[in-house]
Amino acid sequence: MRRQFRDTVGALAAEDERVVVILGDVSVYQFFAFKQAHPTRFHNMGICEPTLISVTAGMSARGLHPFVHTIAPFLTERCFEQIKLDMGYNRFGGNIVTCGASFDYAWDGATHHAYYDLPLLRLIPGMEVIQPGSEHEVDVLMRSQYANGRPTYFRLSDHPHDLDLGPVRFGEALVLRDEGAPVTVMTAGPLVATVLEGCRDLSVNLVTHHTLKPIDRATVARFRDTAILVVHDGHGLREAINEVGGLRTAYHGLEDDFVGGYGTVHDVRAALGLDPAGIRAAVTRFAEEMS
Repeated sequence: MRRQFRDTVGALAAEDERVVVILGDVSVYQFFAFKQAHPTRFHNMGICEPTLISVTAGMSARGLHPFVHTIAPFLTERCFEQIKLDMGYNRFGGNIVTCGASFDYAWDGATHHAYYDLPLLRLIPGMEVIQPGSEHEVDVLMRSQYANGRPTYFRLSDHPHDLDLGPVRFGEALVLRDEGAPVTVMTAGPLVATVLEGCRDLSVNLVTHHTLKPIDRATVARFRDTAILVVHDGHGLREAINEVGGLRTAYHGLEDDFVGGYGTVHDVRAALGLDPAGIRAAVTRFAEEMS
């Protein structure tokens, strides 16, 4: 996804001189061509994440469209107060773009995990929160939202899927299967590919959300009469879905605990039951409980 981020921002910068890139010493090599083409609009400020956000807000205040980028837990959790006050309270736009979603940096352990970013940023009034699942979704949603005048969060992953799931529009969920089944599985981001594999021959409806704020309330409400299992490798999606009233929901993903251990993203997912076999078992168990 970072390559697509680079390509999309490069294309936008060629068309819009207000586009600026601010890096926290991450993905610098990806933006070498951008720096050569637009030296006055490229700023690698190093590892000082709260300052990155304050500079982003200041550039937005001057009419620019900044993209600020570094690793997810450091740019969201560490900088929550700056995002809340400098961007949210002041109603300054700007694009917060992270890498290292959920467990992408699993080899670095719990300090580099990011599963609180989505619920935290959903709390800020006026904030838009986007978790694309594919490079195509990154491109479409960045082009759509980069100059919207609102603080917008793009949560990128190093493990995108390459599925064609249909037309991508900001704020609209993708209904992948509507079989009239009594159980609906809802997910978000790259995990949808794993969910599809786990539910391959199960009779369930399936919905994926690339926009977590604003959540697509109409699509969620469409499945109100079914039992909804939220399958997600982070927090935030289940809370967003439950803002729609009158639902019967359950969640399969993270416990109320820290995720420890080291390895690959696939190792962590398997340990959490977020591999195809674990998801299949959770969906089957949920369907039996709801029958």
